[in-house]
This record gives sequence, structure tokens and C-alpha cells, in this order.
Amino acid sequence: MYVIGLMIGLLSCRRRRPGKSKPPSLLSLCLGVVGKNLQDIIAHLSDISIAFPPHIKMTIAAIARRRKMLCDEVIIPLADTSWEILDISGSEVTDSGLIEVTKTCKFLRAVDISRCNKITASSVSVLVEHCKSLQTLRCGGCPRSDYTARCCLTLLKPKLDDMVGDSWEELDTAEISHNAESLHWLVWPNIDKDSLEILATECPRISVNPKRSPFGFRGKDIPIEAFPDTALDVLFVQEINPSTWAASGFTLKPVSPILSNSKELSLAEKFRLAFVERDTRLAPKRAKNARQHQRRSDREWMTMSAEAKAIVLASQVSKSLHGRN
Repeated sequence: MYVIGLMIGLLSCRRRRPGKSKPPSLLSLCLGVVGKNLQDIIAHLSDISIAFPPHIKMTIAAIARRRKMLCDEVIIPLADTSWEILDISGSEVTDSGLIEVTKTCKFLRAVDISRCNKITASSVSVLVEHCKSLQTLRCGGCPRSDYTARCCLTLLKPKLDDMVGDSWEELDTAEISHNAESLHWLVWPNIDKDSLEILATECPRISVNPKRSPFGFRGKDIPIEAFPDTALDVLFVQEINPSTWAASGFTLKPVSPILSNSKELSLAEKFRLAFVERDTRLAPKRAKNARQHQRRSDREWMTMSAEAKAIVLASQVSKSLHGRN
């Protein structure tokens, strides 16, 4: 397997000859072998992938996703700083994995986290914080992912409406900024009416589920990443034999919105997720209120405490004496 990895690194540097009809390249055959035996190299992936170019890493990640083997142990060592897309839909990637990847891949412009049961608003918050070029986000597709998408609505809206402060001077720059400033396309096939109305009224810059049109959408060209019928990583596996991801008896199929709602979360799980989301959302407010409370306490101490007044008067007298001298 190490020999195959070395061959991939060498063959990926060679240019392919043009031609309409041609047999599979040696590079694609090697990648097919790696994909079929992916379970044997996951433990050594961090060492092997160092020699791989970015597009080869993306191909391996795409194969792993189709084999339902994409997880933190696979995506983290493969993540490359030059990646512009990230497709982890239907995978076992967790919040920790997504956070590590977004810290590495800061130039992502399209991300698909649909049907990810282990992704919450916490990692999506880090995603929009680090990836300032993010234009397209795909989400939803299953009850857990739909819930995460609803919790992320606050990340897409300006923070200014939620601020409470004594004066403009007390506000931090981050508190008056916008979240996901470059996000223009949100793909959420089974979005609920309330969420759609919130986005339309409070965040009109984001277009939800745009339709194909020769005239674009609102005067803007719609990128191919904004259409859910095409996987983000499909270009990286178009020359790979589909039998590669059939090794585990799995064939990637699109999930219809009707089937995605067939299973609902339990009441206890909804309460737990709601508490986690609320605690995450209110944490910045609690920290800001604590700072404001401390400032008020200091001012009250200065006005009410005799000791504080004495310290202030002593300071003023000292300054006056120094000024005379």
C-alpha cells in the first residue's frame, strides 16, 4: 500500500493526454485500489497523505464518503489549505473534525454538511468564523441536520439586533459585525416555513434553494454548488470505477426530502439539543453582561465608598502639588 501511495504521488504530477475515448489512467486505477483498501491505511493516512497533491487528497476523501468511511480520522489528515470545497454529507464527521478542517481550509467557498448527524451549530459557528470566502452552504436532509440548520439561523443574521450596552464605546468590534458575510446561497431542500420567512425578512442577502434559470437569480449567476442534484466532490471521482465504493456494498443515492422526515427525534433529545443550542447562543451575552456588571460595580464603588473618594482626592492633591513644583 505504501508503494501504491508513492506511485500516486508520482503519477499525479504527470499531464494526461487529451482524447475523447481512452482507457482508465494508471493514476485512477491506483486510486481505485487505494479506495477499495481504505480501511487498511486509515491508521497511517497522516503519514501517507503528506506526499499527495490537494486534488488526490480530495479524491480519497470523496471515495471514503461514498464508502461511508468518512470520519474525523480520515478527513483531518487529508484536509489541505488549498481546498475550496468540502463535501462531508452523510458522513460520520463530528464537530471536532469539522472544526479542525475549517481551521486548515480557510478558503472554502462551498460546504455540504447535509445529513450529518454529528454536526451541531457549534462547529458551524467556527466554520463561518474561519472561512470568510464561504458562499454556498448545504444543510438539512435528516431530522438532526434540519435541527442544526434551524439553530444556525442566528449565525447568518447580523448581531447588532441582539446587543445591549451602556454606550457605543463599550461595544467590541466583533459584536457589531455580520456573520457569514460572504454567504449568498443556502441549500436546504426541506426548509420549514418559519425559517424561510426569518431568512427572507432578516437576511435577504441569502438566497434559499435557488432554481435553475438562464437569467440567474436576482441578477447574480448561480454557481453549480448551489444545486443539490450534483455532489460537490463529483468531479474528483468521475474517472474512478464505481465498483471502488461498492466494496462495502454501498451505492451513493440522493436522499429525498420526504424520506428525510420519516424519523423524528425523541422528546428528550430535542430538549437536550435545545439546551445546548441555547447555552452556546447565550454564552457571549453572559460574558458581556459580566463585563458590564463589573464596570457598574467599579463606578458605584467610586461614588459610594469613602475609601475610594479618599483615594481619588489624594490622587488629585498629588497631581496638584507636582504641578506647582
